[in-house]
Amino acid sequence: MSRTLAISVIDDDESFRLALVGSLRSLGYDTRGFASVEEFVAGDGEASSDGVITDLHMPGMSGIDLIRQLKAQGSALPVILITGRPEPGLEAKAAAAGAACLLRKPFETDALIDCLEKAL
Repeated sequence: MSRTLAISVIDDDESFRLALVGSLRSLGYDTRGFASVEEFVAGDGEASSDGVITDLHMPGMSGIDLIRQLKAQGSALPVILITGRPEPGLEAKAAAAGAACLLRKPFETDALIDCLEKAL
């Protein structure tokens, strides 16, 4: 019997975070939400996660900061970055950091599923 995959969602926008957690749960994932990278780290989110979906730009640590920290610790936890910013070049920056993929808000559920399948 296979276990349910656990996904951590990190986003400082509470309404978006709650909506994404609900969507992932409806897709069959065990999902927890965190308001910041710092909350994720303090709550031992890495140990209980098979993957992370995090906002790229947040107060405090960014999604890229999280990827760097995980790599420094020798973790291979896959990270999907999301952003609402239209800046050019973010895909290359995310890929260079080691993100599994980058989604721009608003994104379609199919795009999220594709990223999750690629990452996990």
